[in-house]
Amino acid sequence: MTGFLRNIKGDKAIWGVVALLALFSFLPVYSASSNLVYVVGNGTTIGHLVKHGMLLFLGFGIIYGVHRIPTHFFKGLSIIALPIVLVLLVYTLAQGTTIDGANASRWIRLPLVGITFQTSNLAAVVLMIYIARYLTRIKDKSITFSESIVPLWLPVFVVTILILPANFSTAAILFFMVLMLCFLGGYPIKYLSGILGAGLLILTVFILLAKAYPDIFPNRVDTWINRVESFWDPADTESDYQIEKAKIAIASGGIVGNGAGKSVMKNFLPQSSSDFIYAIIIEEYGLVGGFVLMFFYLLLLFRIVVVANANETVFGKLLVVGVGLPIVFQALINMAVAVELFPVTGQTLPLISSGGTSIWMTCLAIGIVLSASRKFKPLDVKKSNMDDANPLEVLSGQL
Repeated sequence: MTGFLRNIKGDKAIWGVVALLALFSFLPVYSASSNLVYVVGNGTTIGHLVKHGMLLFLGFGIIYGVHRIPTHFFKGLSIIALPIVLVLLVYTLAQGTTIDGANASRWIRLPLVGITFQTSNLAAVVLMIYIARYLTRIKDKSITFSESIVPLWLPVFVVTILILPANFSTAAILFFMVLMLCFLGGYPIKYLSGILGAGLLILTVFILLAKAYPDIFPNRVDTWINRVESFWDPADTESDYQIEKAKIAIASGGIVGNGAGKSVMKNFLPQSSSDFIYAIIIEEYGLVGGFVLMFFYLLLLFRIVVVANANETVFGKLLVVGVGLPIVFQALINMAVAVELFPVTGQTLPLISSGGTSIWMTCLAIGIVLSASRKFKPLDVKKSNMDDANPLEVLSGQL
């Protein structure tokens, strides 16, 4: 164990925040899983807790393995992985299957283990790495819009369009994150405005086609429209059942909450262990618990910014921003949905909600951030003596 701990490198604050979030997640997941057991009739509470523990164990294995990979290796890996995720997205979309009555075109079932895997989450991480690589290559170069269409925007639009039919929120968040990364990477703003307009045009055409031919994408577009309409029309409680139950849970939690495991609304709130777990957390731990949890996500954001700023390479900076900020952005969206500041999106709370894909892809992104943080000491403002060391000796010491 001592040798294992010695091999843990990178930003210790990020390690600490991630570990605390993962440990805390056992409490709300165990509590909210009673909804799946006694209402849905799926498994046992201990079974769901053990499954969550195994997913986190594998997730931390991903963090440990990925954070040992030198950052520059991700450039080549993104080129290899991008065609693979495109094939997976096409395969996922072509299935047209359902799981528990929901549109499951966003999942594939892994053989042998029997776990469903959401390919869009993997595609989002790979795409952000690929874009960081491209922006690094054109840094300080004068580039025209036509030169960037095929190497940059073609993969972006293909991935987004493949995700869009079954998962609008993930596609929209990914597209927004891409624009933000390109802006931070120095891509001309005049071109970004054109890309934004093209994206809105494609979305409009897609919605019109889906409404004209509803058999192609059943229920999805109508679901998006209903969620937005119910968000702007609070009186329409019938189509806003989840938000109403979440608000009741938050209101009953008060300042300090009802206590661990003493939530009542978990038995009435669908997706209480995943999409709406933040409402259950506030019901059990109150506004104090809700704000403390938000503080840790903001602390994670702060450390991500520190790591990005301290990295010596352009690729490292863009890589950390590209894969790190979406974690915190997703967490804030999940919280905003629970308190009705945002329409229902179906986004989970990173490292807290149950669900293998969300945990694993979050851990993959965190491992990449930690890999980029291994080349500096966050609290040391002076240059390390390793600046004058032999590069081969430095690399071998890191590996």
